[in-house]
Amino acid sequence: MKLICSKSNLLYGVNIVSKAVPTRTTMSILECILIDASASEIKLTANDMELGIETKIEGEIVERGIIALDAKIFSEIVRKLPDSDIVIETDASFKTTITCEKAKFNIIGKSGEDFSGIPFIERNEPIVISQFTLKEVIRQTIFSIADNDTNKLMTGELFEINDNQLKVVSLDGHRISIRNIMLKNNYDFKKVVVPGKTLQEVSKILPGNTEDEVEIFLTKNHIVFVFDETTVVSRLIEGEYFKIEQMISSDYETKIHINKRELLSCIDRATLLVKEGDKKPIIMNITDEVMELKINSFIGSMNEEIGIEKEGSDILIGFNPKFFIDALRVIDEESITIYMVNPKAPCYIRDDDGKFIYLILPVNFNASAN
Repeated sequence: MKLICSKSNLLYGVNIVSKAVPTRTTMSILECILIDASASEIKLTANDMELGIETKIEGEIVERGIIALDAKIFSEIVRKLPDSDIVIETDASFKTTITCEKAKFNIIGKSGEDFSGIPFIERNEPIVISQFTLKEVIRQTIFSIADNDTNKLMTGELFEINDNQLKVVSLDGHRISIRNIMLKNNYDFKKVVVPGKTLQEVSKILPGNTEDEVEIFLTKNHIVFVFDETTVVSRLIEGEYFKIEQMISSDYETKIHINKRELLSCIDRATLLVKEGDKKPIIMNITDEVMELKINSFIGSMNEEIGIEKEGSDILIGFNPKFFIDALRVIDEESITIYMVNPKAPCYIRDDDGKFIYLILPVNFNASAN
């Protein structure tokens, strides 16, 4: 095999597929990036058997062939080469020469035939969504997936398609994030749980242009994302997702309108007094026209007042400040509406159009100590 391509094209492709190279594996072939120039185009592929990414790059194929190269070494070499054309040449014993200007590397590759490429998935009825929208939806929900495997379903996100609606849900046992998106077309009902890791990697490599689109294909066991010259294939998480409708209530005793940036800045300031691992709640004392926020920690204390519009009862309630900050950071609206029932029931941040709902469970605290 012999091919020539610019450093920028090669590095762009390597950076995309590297997201699917496993950090730990017993199969050394999976630690490789496959360079496939056996047909009329150059394809790079990485696959950890749960997530596979393939992308096409521009370049000149002088001699067709296929090779698997150690991802870590290959990507570091490409990254540190001069900004010029790179020549990759292999022989029958998989010895690979990488040349760029006066730099020349020799490394040993592996047979491309031994590499497990991404599985062929039947692609029927693509769900079409703008790159920007998908990237935003992931950003606005991914923070509330669980980061451990005690419940596998919590490490993924629900994608539910119904007619022209896409609902994306994540939860970790303490909070729920829901985004509802209007699609351009109508689709048959589908409901799948996509691994959070897949969505995080898709979000990183999606350019996120408003005018460019992503095609999403769903099967019983897989989800496929196709955009630009890249294809991402991921296994789905098996099992029945939680019945979210039963967890969401429209009842409330207290309803407040508040400036989002003011509230976010205030809680952010309060966390200066909370060390990593401390579970000090932020206490909200809500009375007519004023929300008083207080925090007491081993470092010190802080209190601040924010003007609000309130309907209903006064309430004294405590929250994990990080959970509030995570939700507020991804809401784009200037002012938000928060609904509360009592100090032990979840609070909801939601808009009137039903585009988003963020549910946060309160925490118990000693009122006399605050």
